[in-house]
Amino acid sequence: MTQNALAHWFINLNKKYKAVILISTDVFFVLFALWCSFSLRWGVLYMPKGDEWYLFASAPFIAIPIFTKLGLYRAIIRYIELKALWTIVQASTLYALLFAFVIYESAIKVIPRTVSPLNWLIIMLLIGSSRFFARWWLGEVYFRIVGRRNRLETRKKQVVIYGAGSAGVQLATALAQGHDFKAVAFIDDDKTLHKRKINGLAIYPLSALNYLIDRHAVSNVLLAMPSAKRSRISELIRILESYKVHVMSMPGLSDIAEGRISVDTLQEVDIADLLGRDPVSPNQSLLEANITQKVVMVTGAGGSIGSELCRQIIKLKPRSLILYEINEFGLYSIEKELKQLISKNAHGTQVEIIPILGSITNAKRIEKTCNTLKVQTIYHAAAYKHVPLVEHNPGEAIYNNIFGTLYTAQAALKANVELFVLISTDKAVRPTNTMGATKRFAELILQALSLQNTDQGSTRFTMVRFGNVLGSSGSVVPLFREQIAQGGPVTVTDARIIRYFMTIPEASQLVIQAGALSQGGDVFVLDMGEPIRILDLAKRMIHLSGLDVKNEHSPEGEIEIKFTGLRPGEKLYEELLIGDNVTETNHPRIMRAEEHVIEWKELEQLLNSLELAHNNDDFAEIRELLKCAVAGFTPQCHISDLLHQRSQ
Repeated sequence: MTQNALAHWFINLNKKYKAVILISTDVFFVLFALWCSFSLRWGVLYMPKGDEWYLFASAPFIAIPIFTKLGLYRAIIRYIELKALWTIVQASTLYALLFAFVIYESAIKVIPRTVSPLNWLIIMLLIGSSRFFARWWLGEVYFRIVGRRNRLETRKKQVVIYGAGSAGVQLATALAQGHDFKAVAFIDDDKTLHKRKINGLAIYPLSALNYLIDRHAVSNVLLAMPSAKRSRISELIRILESYKVHVMSMPGLSDIAEGRISVDTLQEVDIADLLGRDPVSPNQSLLEANITQKVVMVTGAGGSIGSELCRQIIKLKPRSLILYEINEFGLYSIEKELKQLISKNAHGTQVEIIPILGSITNAKRIEKTCNTLKVQTIYHAAAYKHVPLVEHNPGEAIYNNIFGTLYTAQAALKANVELFVLISTDKAVRPTNTMGATKRFAELILQALSLQNTDQGSTRFTMVRFGNVLGSSGSVVPLFREQIAQGGPVTVTDARIIRYFMTIPEASQLVIQAGALSQGGDVFVLDMGEPIRILDLAKRMIHLSGLDVKNEHSPEGEIEIKFTGLRPGEKLYEELLIGDNVTETNHPRIMRAEEHVIEWKELEQLLNSLELAHNNDDFAEIRELLKCAVAGFTPQCHISDLLHQRSQ
């Protein structure tokens, strides 16, 4: 049998038989080490005599249980790592100490003391070297058999790991076992590490990146700094943009620690890192005020914002969480995810998850839900938000965004809900589209109800207004990534268009904290940081994919940027405030806006007229009513209801 055939046979062997072979080998090593110890001590080829055979017989019975207990037979030999050496040292030391005790407590008095340390040293060398020889031998054969290693190596992408800390070393070790990437070097900012090596990989300064790209044909730079501040990551990404490499990153420490993602799971650079904005640590008392040990309901629980709110709420240990959602699959998905999160909770805190399939426009169902389940806090995230789709289906947007909010707010009042938080949008400020106008109308409803119901103990209504969230449905970020992966073009509506961005987790935490600051009728505005030009975002994403923008100045580029023109109702610039009357709160990123309010009597008449116009599909009247109610509403496009147009 050839060496390759033998290795192939061993790799495919049942693990029980593998364990038998390993144990048998270790029994031989234990006996051989003891024989070598005596031979080295006496300086002759030793032959046991009399009671000395008793020591040789007892040695395996002491060693094998220790080796088994410390896990020497559980490891997969071809994947064994250097840290396994410590386990081998521990096992060998414990065996040597116990065996020395047996020797010196035995009746055999002629055994020299130096036999014990020699025995310890030899058994450690034999066990350790055998494991790592087998790792090398079986690993080589395994890659040739399973992966045709020679071909795979040529297909592997040559990569540089940025960060020579523990995360970088773990990543390099994990990549060595995979088929996609081959690490050729580390880059690190620590000057004391330069010109050193870790696991055979040299550590270079950032200034050597061009050299590494030319020498090794490096295609990717992998960021292995999961604990670095976002501002530092952003600074580093800006530097790497000038190199023609694809920049990827490791997942965050929290994802690795919670077991959601492994160390070697690489991902595209988080767009939040491009913003370079470190989130403010949340105020725990504000987070818990309206959630901990309370009955909480989230409408639109399966959406981007609603689902993240649910994830944040679960951590705050409510008594129960009601998921109110019209989309069956969305409701199923978020319920399943939350139950998995609860099952992984180390503290064993159980939160009752109650999935309710229903529409916010079903007034009876939403009222029954609030009353039956005794809801105390509502986060109202359910809405139609996609600007062009709403523009083509204005009647549904009116009914869902305006009347759905009205019915939910009235249900909250009847059920004596303590707090009602509306998730609003920057598009509600001087809107140019139907979606923005409906969201501002929803704000007006809550403001009017808050003024009308000033009794102590009545529902506190509040609104939280913010801009785009990264990764939400309809966000440009996943669209750009998909277009880049397909080879372009990347579509941007206008070269001048700018937007505010915030991560979904940060936005959700701020929404929860803003609700706790509410006194009733408040319009809270979140600090979104500096606005970003969408064209610049597209260019950066292209560069970080290791590609160049194709244009008249760079015809050899790979990805073209195509301008498609503003979509129906789309604005070049979004705003967060209607007026200038804004005050600070106890939170540095939450502001309180003082804005025009319509009294309930007047607003009720507008709602009656709006409902009549909606029932009659009178979209011209709907638009006029929206103009009347919503200050600054200046539609940028004609009425474009698709069914109404086709029926003409």
